[in-house]
Amino acid sequence: MTKTVASILRGKGYRIHSVNADATVFEALQVMANNSVGALLVMESEKLAGIMSERDYARKVVLLGKSSKEAKVREIMSDKVLFVHPHRTAEECMAIMINKRIRHLPVIDNNTLVGVISIGDVVKAVLDEKTFVIEQLEEYISGRKIAAEV
Repeated sequence: MTKTVASILRGKGYRIHSVNADATVFEALQVMANNSVGALLVMESEKLAGIMSERDYARKVVLLGKSSKEAKVREIMSDKVLFVHPHRTAEECMAIMINKRIRHLPVIDNNTLVGVISIGDVVKAVLDEKTFVIEQLEEYISGRKIAAEV
């Protein structure tokens, strides 16, 4: 039973936390804190324009001595956003996230943004899948022993 992005989204929900590219970094940080998320999708005219993460804030605001109340999200966001389609598997997403060193993947279906998954979502899905396989194997082995003893 391979978990797909679609099944991950069905389990966690389709809520998308976003901010406009012209918002201040401080405003974006407030949205992140209020929703307990580590990244926001950056939208312009209802289109995905980028992603802003805590890492972007640390490296492009704090370390450069900028002010989060003056800097705009567009100044620090990552504008080359990788995304996945709902049919992708959790393991495929994990490979992308590890290889590209990213923690969030927007999900696009038919050119429409439908959700976002995090590395935590993906790890949970992969672990759930492995646990299911182990349980099935244990049941098989247990059943086999009982059948052999009869």
